[in-house]
Amino acid sequence: MQTKINQLKLNTIDDSSKAKYYCAFNNLFVRPLVKSKIFEYFDYDIKRAFNVNSSDLKNIAQYYDISISNNLLKKIDELDLDKCYNDAFSDEEVKLLTYEDIKYPDCLKEIPDFPLSLFYKGSLEEIDFNYALAVVGSRNASQQAKISLDKIISGFEGTNITIISGLAYGIDTQAHLSALKNNLKTISVIGSGLDVIYPSSNKKLFYDIVNGNGAVLSEYPLKTKPMAQNFPQRNRIVTGLSKGTLVGEARLKSGAMISANLTLDYNRELMCIPGNITNPNTEGIYHLIKTGAAIVVEAKDILEQMNWEIKTSQKKDVTSDLDELQKRIIESVALDAKTFDEIMYDINEDVSLVMAALTQLELLGIIKQSVNKYYKNI
Repeated sequence: MQTKINQLKLNTIDDSSKAKYYCAFNNLFVRPLVKSKIFEYFDYDIKRAFNVNSSDLKNIAQYYDISISNNLLKKIDELDLDKCYNDAFSDEEVKLLTYEDIKYPDCLKEIPDFPLSLFYKGSLEEIDFNYALAVVGSRNASQQAKISLDKIISGFEGTNITIISGLAYGIDTQAHLSALKNNLKTISVIGSGLDVIYPSSNKKLFYDIVNGNGAVLSEYPLKTKPMAQNFPQRNRIVTGLSKGTLVGEARLKSGAMISANLTLDYNRELMCIPGNITNPNTEGIYHLIKTGAAIVVEAKDILEQMNWEIKTSQKKDVTSDLDELQKRIIESVALDAKTFDEIMYDINEDVSLVMAALTQLELLGIIKQSVNKYYKNI
């Protein structure tokens, strides 16, 4: 009976459309390892994986020596393929990266519980995951830790290195901000749906990443709340996308330490920023250093540890052929993105002239207006 039900599901959609199956699996809230092993067992065929039966599950559990819930088939039967697909793309900015996509990073395929697919906003173009660095650490990071991290990331200014983190308070936030400031690609992996920005105070940062130098990724469907159990699962993607992990600050029992241990499990490079020994947030740091993690105090330390030869983009003078009004607008948004009204306050010129200048600067690719109506330098 199970096979017949699933076969009916298969026949209700275009056989060439795989995206619906991937979206359905993202709506299947079971351990990521179970989903990846089912997918692997069926030779990475998403349709066959979706149509798994009870006999298959017994074989999979035995073959991979994993436990599989008895109600998994019931959960699959309850999934509506069309609804999962339509809900996923009810936000037109959402894109889907599947295991079969050429852009799916090879390093992520190497972890045992890889995500079958990821939803994302932004762009993954020009990102070289061979030069991806995960940055993790305390949500209650000290100011000194943030300053140290900013100094290190600033050493990569204009290179092809990508900074990957989780958009959380503290070290994560500083990592993304420093990456954007230094014209680096950056990716955030979040533990909620792409329409649930958490923490809400990072809404501007979220859109700066999406509309600037990178993307925000999630394996969870829209409307998924940031539940506690989502974040350890999120951490495996942050570290799995990266060739190495840099830990800012971390208590002995923390999400950052989970990420550090995952880094070692994945046979990736683990590095730490030393800090004040009286700070409780450095307990995890010095434990990791004592057990073999590399010490990082400058960007050069990471390059040597990772054996990276980086490419530096050549900066060009984009203002040489601009008029004075256009140059003043660029100066107005040089340090921070601003609304049109804020630019008008700085410029104090005729509205029509400022609008025309902004339009020309956008056409030239010098500034960009984000979906939240902020203008920023590209």
